[in-house]
Amino acid sequence: MNPHGNPAPLAQARARISADKRQRALDAITTLERDNHPVTHTTVARTARVSTWLTYTDPIRPHIQAAQHRQAARAIPTQPAATPAPSTTAALRTELELARQEIKQLRQDRDQARTAVRHQLGRQLDALSTHDLTARVDELTHHNHQLADQLQQATSHNTALQERVAVLEDDLTAARTSLRRMIRNENLNS
Repeated sequence: MNPHGNPAPLAQARARISADKRQRALDAITTLERDNHPVTHTTVARTARVSTWLTYTDPIRPHIQAAQHRQAARAIPTQPAATPAPSTTAALRTELELARQEIKQLRQDRDQARTAVRHQLGRQLDALSTHDLTARVDELTHHNHQLADQLQQATSHNTALQERVAVLEDDLTAARTSLRRMIRNENLNS
């Protein structure tokens, strides 16, 4: 917290953070271009761990466009000529559609994996014989009866102990009363 209300340190910190993000984006462009990876707004943002919005701002966008033009110029001549970079909206729509297709594929893979696991569990259950399952149920039933018997014994023992405590409390109360009478009689006779 800034106790004196001086906004200068906060502004300096924000400026340092912004400069760091811009530098990371520029470094990402250089790295992607050097490694022959496609330079797009999304790949730059992912590589630099910055928002895609930052890559569309004026300090970064011209560098991305220049890298895209250099990559297009270096394209192998036997391949069809690289098309110029699509407009920003079209590029975003394309990336969105690719992301949707990837999500759809991942969901299908997840569903296939779930189905495979279900089938495997079904095969494992089918492999267990009814005799094994019956023996296991009998074992669990026997164990349940033993626990019920132990609970009954513990309850009976608890009840007996509570009755014993009540009798001892009555004896203690009677002994205290008798002691008080003896002390009172002793004090009167003295």
